[in-house]
Amino acid sequence: MLFFSHFLVVLLSTSLFLFFLHKWRRSHSPEPRKRLPPSPRKLPLIGNLHQLGSVPHRSLQSLSRRHGPLMLLHFGKVPVLIASSAEAVREILKNQDLIFSSRPQLSIASRLFYNNRDVIFAPYGELWRQNRSICVLHLLSSKSVQSYRGVREEETSLMVDRIRRLGASSKPVNLSDVIQSLTIDVICRVALGKKYSLESDFKGIFGEFGELVGILPLWEYIPCLRWMRRFDGLDKRVERAAEKMDRFLEVVIQEHRVRERKEGDGGVLDFVDILLDFQRENASLTPIEDDTIKAIVLDMFGAGNDTTYIALEWAMTELIRNPETMKTLQTEVREVAGNKDEIDEQDLEKMPYLTAVIKESLRLHSPIPLLIRRELTQDTIVLGYDVASGTRVMINVGAILKDPSLWENPEEFRPERFLETSRDFRGQHFEFIPFGAGRRGCPGITFAVAVDELALAKLVHKFDFRLPNGPKMKELDVSESSGITTQKKCPLLVVATPRDC
Repeated sequence: MLFFSHFLVVLLSTSLFLFFLHKWRRSHSPEPRKRLPPSPRKLPLIGNLHQLGSVPHRSLQSLSRRHGPLMLLHFGKVPVLIASSAEAVREILKNQDLIFSSRPQLSIASRLFYNNRDVIFAPYGELWRQNRSICVLHLLSSKSVQSYRGVREEETSLMVDRIRRLGASSKPVNLSDVIQSLTIDVICRVALGKKYSLESDFKGIFGEFGELVGILPLWEYIPCLRWMRRFDGLDKRVERAAEKMDRFLEVVIQEHRVRERKEGDGGVLDFVDILLDFQRENASLTPIEDDTIKAIVLDMFGAGNDTTYIALEWAMTELIRNPETMKTLQTEVREVAGNKDEIDEQDLEKMPYLTAVIKESLRLHSPIPLLIRRELTQDTIVLGYDVASGTRVMINVGAILKDPSLWENPEEFRPERFLETSRDFRGQHFEFIPFGAGRRGCPGITFAVAVDELALAKLVHKFDFRLPNGPKMKELDVSESSGITTQKKCPLLVVATPRDC
């Protein structure tokens, strides 16, 4: 009996020893080493923020040449994956699109877009799916875009009349301002039902709003600097801008609720009309609140105006810098127009070089060269590298669109390259995605391109252009402003000579 008790003690002691030895070895054994994407050296506290530069997509392109098409940077404490090749983008936006489809919570965007009740900044989930479905099926479907054809044709004709009046004195015309007014008026009529560009507060409200959306405060990446919020005045600016915008949109919605509907007269409903109809028809099923309507309208206005205006401004800039290309396009447009005084959208189908010019402009000057950031929702492997959940993702479209392994002489403006290829910008060719791709791809491509093609055709049909300083076309300033979009830094000033048709 004594021997058995002694044996039991030894057995129990040995078991406990082996148990704790196993736990100790597990706690001290090195975990499998993860293969992280290459990273440039970072600084304490700020990480790689100092390497962004004044034009981030170009700074990141330069870094990718040294460290590879997939890099891991740290903006303060936030890990950010930078993708700068078509192969990496295909993996992220196609093969693993679902887990890369969410958005990071950004403090400014959240407050401006009604706690992210919109489509652009909303995290991936049921609300986002519902709102995107509304946009795709009701606001931006091919049928809906076609229904606004009359608005586009009328406003582009008014643009031509304005240039003719401004140029009558032989003074330079600020073509950038004219183009921006065109896109604002088109979006206002389509989204809000009437033009607001002549109202003094309108441009100020939207200008301030757009500027704030592009700000990424330092304290959002470096938590220990949050005390700066008390002194930088940014929170108050955001609060004031959000209040002004909300008052404006509230007036617009109430006007739509009480005004006489025009559908019986063959009139076209604007976005607010359509959204209010959806709200009434689905009140008991999938209710949509007024704040959601406002957020969606802001998306349609902000994204639609900026990308459309910037693409058209750069197309005209490059045509003026390249007189032979301008001449080729004018010949095509004028031959198709024949003796017609006005070009309509049906004529555009016979203008392949016009389409090529738009594509080449989008390639050389992508309106949003760094696509709006995504956030990874689970650990994964991309091109053999481990990437952790919560990592933010930036797609450097600007670098891909000028990749010499994909594009011959990528810095040259050569529309002919698109007459020789089937590459398109609808999200299937990952070397050419100026509007993004996958679930988060821009749903307004058809609308934006329709405005740009018609406006460009009418400009080169009705006018000959030259620079105020004579024949030095190549000296035209093509520097870009800093921010989310690649707006031309200096306005495009031209002498526009009307052509008698």
